[in-house]
Amino acid sequence: MPISIPARLSVPVPSFLDAADPAPAPGLSAPWIKWTAFGAGMGAAATAALFAATSGLGVYFARQVVTPRRTRDANLEILAVIDSEHGKQVILPANDDTTVDGTYSLYFDGGRGHARIGAIRSYVPREGTVQRDVEEVYSGDLAKALRGWWSGSIYPSPSAVGLAEEQVNVPVDGGLAPAWLVRADPDAKTWAIMVHGRGAQRTECLRALRTAQQAGLTSLVISYRNDGEAPYTSDGRYGLGLTEWHDVEAAIRYALNHGAEDVVLFGWSMGGAVSLQAADRSPLRRHIRALVLDGPVINWIEVLSHHARLNRIPVQSGRLGQWLISNPAGRALTGLASPLDLKSMDWVSRAEEIRIPTLILHSDADEFVPSGPSAELAEKNPGVVTFERFSKAGHTKEYNVDPERWEGTVLVWLNNILGRTRHPAERRSDPAEG
Repeated sequence: MPISIPARLSVPVPSFLDAADPAPAPGLSAPWIKWTAFGAGMGAAATAALFAATSGLGVYFARQVVTPRRTRDANLEILAVIDSEHGKQVILPANDDTTVDGTYSLYFDGGRGHARIGAIRSYVPREGTVQRDVEEVYSGDLAKALRGWWSGSIYPSPSAVGLAEEQVNVPVDGGLAPAWLVRADPDAKTWAIMVHGRGAQRTECLRALRTAQQAGLTSLVISYRNDGEAPYTSDGRYGLGLTEWHDVEAAIRYALNHGAEDVVLFGWSMGGAVSLQAADRSPLRRHIRALVLDGPVINWIEVLSHHARLNRIPVQSGRLGQWLISNPAGRALTGLASPLDLKSMDWVSRAEEIRIPTLILHSDADEFVPSGPSAELAEKNPGVVTFERFSKAGHTKEYNVDPERWEGTVLVWLNNILGRTRHPAERRSDPAEG
């Protein structure tokens, strides 16, 4: 869920006379006084310019956070595609993504092309290139591609994972949200509802399908408002979890209407924040058996501060951006229909309010969502929250780097949770389900 600011704004502040300098002594010439007045005027102008620049960058930052991207930046050059004794291989620039072991995707041709990329076969840092296996080309002609982008979303559909899928539609506000339904045992009473992150789509969740099926879960892989597949809202803005949870609730209702008795929510990145909001706010929350969260946003204020630092945004601009998102006065500048209460999404401060068993998988190498809040949440509520720490994976790429560990951790934890018999007293009294 990168929040990138393409241009870094730098405003030079000229050095003028210190405001604490004493007033001119009697007898000083009029030209000196004129130049002092001129200097003071220039200082005021520079201060105004700096304030305007800081404010403008704060507004831009706030809008970037809540505005979905319609296109992806093809920021990775594809240097060559070659045949080798190991099959097809691709040569790419060496960077923090392409030099990490694991299985990934390379999208190209505006997203119409998609290849699955595997093992590193050659990497010489001084040459600045890396050579990796091309495991499969799902669409497009990789040999003709010049640029693309790297992704942790490995598969294009459940069938590419080797699982039968049904295309279904979940009724949501504004229309129907497409989803994939992947059935486990026909009598499965617990469903997995899978929630992708900011700037991603349903394909992000497909890495978990085999694990869910091994745990006996029927999976519903959903889309939600403003993600490019589900209906757009009137403002066309992300709610960072405070609005999207309604679509997760709609998915829970769909599952209950089609044979489920309860559900497990899987959430990646912002999808983790969405899942936590559904577990906190939905009248259907008593049907949520467990949460499995990968690289989740546990504290939006911390994440936004991190991205401000990442993009070298002045502290004042970053704080202004947060204020604009959180306050009614910022609506005209952010485009949000309603302000977003960022403080209510700080789950470290609200740790004791989490009562649903929660597994968090998070890498310390996550460059977009720091793992610190995930670890702190588990420390504050160890009876409910389990934290599995990874070390080498980038954002939501824990599975890509070590699929065996990811699957084994989730499966053992789920089997433990789902094998428990819940006491009726644990089922909280809730409002009417609607």
